[in-house]
Amino acid sequence: MNKNPARSSFYKLAAQLIAVALAAITLSGNAVAQVDKVQLKPNPKETKRFGELAEGPYDRLVIRNVMVIPGHGGPASGPWDILITGNVIAEMRRYDPLGDHSEDDEPRLTGDRIIEGDGKFVMPGMINLHLHYRSEELPLDYIHYMQLVTGVTSVGPAEPNRVRDMMEAERNNDVLSPRLFPLYGWGATTDFSEEQLRDPAMADRVAREMARNGVRQVYLNSVCWNAELFGAAAEAVTAAGSISAVHIQPNSTSEVNALDAAKLGVTMIVHHYGYAESALDRTIQEYPNDYNYFDENIRFREAGRVWEEVKRNPEMRKRLLEEVAQELADTGVVMQPNRATYEANRDVIRAQGLPWHEKYTHQALWEWHLPSPVNHASFQYDWTSYDEYLWHNLYDLWGDLIYSFNNKGGRVAYGTDDNFQWSTGGFGNVRELQLVLESGMHPLEVLQTANLNSAKTILEPKLGLIQEGYVADLIIVDGSPAKDFKYLYPFGAIRMTEDREMYRTEGIVHTIKDGVVIENDRMLEEIARIVEESKVGAGPDIVREPFLVDP
Repeated sequence: MNKNPARSSFYKLAAQLIAVALAAITLSGNAVAQVDKVQLKPNPKETKRFGELAEGPYDRLVIRNVMVIPGHGGPASGPWDILITGNVIAEMRRYDPLGDHSEDDEPRLTGDRIIEGDGKFVMPGMINLHLHYRSEELPLDYIHYMQLVTGVTSVGPAEPNRVRDMMEAERNNDVLSPRLFPLYGWGATTDFSEEQLRDPAMADRVAREMARNGVRQVYLNSVCWNAELFGAAAEAVTAAGSISAVHIQPNSTSEVNALDAAKLGVTMIVHHYGYAESALDRTIQEYPNDYNYFDENIRFREAGRVWEEVKRNPEMRKRLLEEVAQELADTGVVMQPNRATYEANRDVIRAQGLPWHEKYTHQALWEWHLPSPVNHASFQYDWTSYDEYLWHNLYDLWGDLIYSFNNKGGRVAYGTDDNFQWSTGGFGNVRELQLVLESGMHPLEVLQTANLNSAKTILEPKLGLIQEGYVADLIIVDGSPAKDFKYLYPFGAIRMTEDREMYRTEGIVHTIKDGVVIENDRMLEEIARIVEESKVGAGPDIVREPFLVDP
């Protein structure tokens, strides 16, 4: 689809010229800085212990008799015995516990620690490319533990200052944390002036400096207002060996919508913004006269309304799901939906009443969620039933777009954008899978988004698969996640025995990050302790007050 052929042709020409210039610079001997990849470390210097929460890596860690979901979209196979040396999956050996074994059969794998995984499933640890740590009131241990107990072994923190000083400690397993791939805004970590950051001719220098400073993910939100600058930055980031991403700015879609961003070379588009706008019959959505981008109540309302406009118009809906979806896929851009963090918009009372809030939602996070015109994404104070209806329709059509994009060869990656809008980081990881499943993708395709797809997107060739020679980031689950994503909740899923007795599965028994084995039940207890401490002295609020039991 091409709403404005002249503008699109200009973008393409500009992008081609920039690419040629960058190639010339590279060939002239000005080497591109490459961001360091995750290292294979098969020989650990020592096995570390993190109290009762975790231990590892080991010289030889063996997981026995497990079914394996590989991470590339294929079905489970097994049972397997898996040998991990240090942080490397060293060997995978088929084992049939019911087979007729002779003395000549290969002996069972042995090691310093053996985990008997009878009846359990192993899959790669999930890679959450987009997570918000908020401010200091939310402890890092709480954030990291919530990710680990729900199967995420790598995260992309959007507040890099909170983790900058712990990057080396994380890589050396001196702290108990997911793997960190922080998100940086355009020009962060450099000393370039604002004038230089706004100059397309400077984009190559800026991107190279960021890459030399170890930046893997570069967010281009701040340059959506200028298509030439946006394209120069996107191409320069790719040439420097990093990846670019964008949260399309709703107040700048007249200049750069989702299809524009993809054609201009951005690696990844996050959220839902800019897609519906790419299918309109004009370049600007029908904003009301009182629209103010900084009034989030209006901003999010109109974000739902533009999808409703496209859904009600058969020609625009067809254009979105066929032409726009195909063009997006053809560019190679990656979709990262972040559906979990917006779900409250279609049913806010449900989101406020989720059963884990009391025990596992930190008080600081709860208070940020409360309706407020000041806090970001806390706008549900005049949020009407019609607004929720608009967002129900948004999710419906957005899901159809994800499905169509995926089927046309596009790559869908994984991120949650927690902790916002009543989505508690960690539990949002599982809910994200469920909400992407609503698009119609197969459960194994959905798991693939969080495994191999995200590993490819973040440029990590040894993450995202259960395969010999890959990094030992994996989870051991009591039940097949391909059958029910709820098995990934730390409190498991409800099932029934043959005697019609109800019970809960164990959830993720162990998360293993970089060869370090986490005791998930104990980590969940520590999370509950942190949350209980945070709630001391907390009084009633406008959300909970009507439902408190009188003393």
